[in-house]
Amino acid sequence: RVRRGKGLAVERRDGTRTIAEGGKPEMPSQPELSLRFRPVRSLLDEWRRRDADKPAIVDLDQEGRSISWGNLAAEADRVGHFLANRGVKPGDKVALLSDETIEKLILWIGIWRYGAAVCPLNVEMNEAHLAEILRSIAPSLVLWHDELDGEKLTRGLDAPAIRFSRLDDRFFPAPDDGAIAGENGPGDLACIFCTSGTTSRPKSVVYNHMSYWLSGLSTLDMLGLTEDDRTLEYRSFGWNSAQILSLMPWLQVGLTMHIARRFSRSRFFGWIRERGITFSAGVPTVVNMLLNDPPPEEERDLPTLRLMTCSTAPLSPDQWRKFESMYGVKLLQLYGMSEAGWICGNRHYRRRMGTVGPPARHQEFQIVDGDGAPCPPGTEGEITVGGPQTCLGRLSPEGVYEDLSDARIRTGDLGVMDDDGFVTVTGRTKDLIIRGGVNIAPLEIDNVLLEHPKVREAAAVGVPDRIYGEEIVAYVAVKPGETLPEQELQTWCGRSLPEFKVPKRFLFIDELPKSDRGKVLRDDLKRLYES
Repeated sequence: RVRRGKGLAVERRDGTRTIAEGGKPEMPSQPELSLRFRPVRSLLDEWRRRDADKPAIVDLDQEGRSISWGNLAAEADRVGHFLANRGVKPGDKVALLSDETIEKLILWIGIWRYGAAVCPLNVEMNEAHLAEILRSIAPSLVLWHDELDGEKLTRGLDAPAIRFSRLDDRFFPAPDDGAIAGENGPGDLACIFCTSGTTSRPKSVVYNHMSYWLSGLSTLDMLGLTEDDRTLEYRSFGWNSAQILSLMPWLQVGLTMHIARRFSRSRFFGWIRERGITFSAGVPTVVNMLLNDPPPEEERDLPTLRLMTCSTAPLSPDQWRKFESMYGVKLLQLYGMSEAGWICGNRHYRRRMGTVGPPARHQEFQIVDGDGAPCPPGTEGEITVGGPQTCLGRLSPEGVYEDLSDARIRTGDLGVMDDDGFVTVTGRTKDLIIRGGVNIAPLEIDNVLLEHPKVREAAAVGVPDRIYGEEIVAYVAVKPGETLPEQELQTWCGRSLPEFKVPKRFLFIDELPKSDRGKVLRDDLKRLYES
């Protein structure tokens, strides 16, 4: 199948694409990476020949248990034999129910190497909806980790479900012939995963391999990772962000990836120093945790760690500067979406604090006004994205498929691009506060509050008002040991904001409600105000 953007990209039968980028992009310092797609089988064979004994994956929660590239290639072949013996065909869907373990990733890579699609459902996030999600996906096989109640999770499902723990000869009998037919192609189905959703029924997002390949190349462009890097990922691989930030670059260049089930502040610095980590994933919650509760100064030295990222929510310039000053580590703000992959990102060679960077290289980026017309630089509008990097479609819990392969995706985010091509996310369309007919982005107010030295967290919301329609209220979490009168915040905001943007009330809270990805849940704050 050929997917075309508006003159931007064409996928050929061999998996290559032509990319026509506008403007004068700043080019990276590392050599250009080929856009030519390579199947997992080819990559594993190359990394096995080049670095057979080099660790591919290190599981930090299993006392550093690891697997080399040579053994991973062999295990992927065994997974292929296992799937074939179970009647799974290339192109079929295999659901993978597990927390983050080395076994999960071995199975994942084996499924891809065989040419099947993986469905890595985030069990903790979606347990209440899991049976419904599985039925809508209709997998040919379900693999579940023995730490879970797999029988409960898969009850009533019309597909075989198999428990796994350690992968050994009892699970995968050694095949007579190590070779296994099949491999993944660029247009083949790669992955179906769920969007985050705890109060509503989550939708599933569908991707092919070429979309993932291009997102991985965008990551390599942003971060400059090479085979010599040692990376750290502690988020769920059921999230698109972990897949395209960590999994794809790891596979594309053959580096060493360290995984953990959760972020641990008490273990983080030990992980970095003991393992020589050069790059770590990051989210606003982690950045704020490291800023608000730092270790003693003598323990902050992280000589090997050259880069961290922050995504899922905007980072204020003040937070950004403080983090780099405190830890001496370059921080890059990135911006993506479940249905679009990477949208924008600061580069290791080109960045601007307070922005999410220039658009990612392998998609069509456009900021549009209310009529859908492109906005000129300096004008706020809704961020939209299209092209070959975006998803194929969405699948509802009822099994209804929405084809997005040739659609322009509306992100629901407001943004503005400056004359140099850097993009600033200014808020969510649904979060806009409309006071007296004037649109106010709460993120602008948040950032002013976060610059106050006593404020740990802050979020502004619009609440009903009989005169103006909506009025501004700000929820604030104060740093431990500090006291902060409401009048002090009123004065603080008045120094930077026009009077109509200054919150009329400041309500104090221990901690802001957040999603599992660290995004502030403003709707929860509105409900809290109403109650």
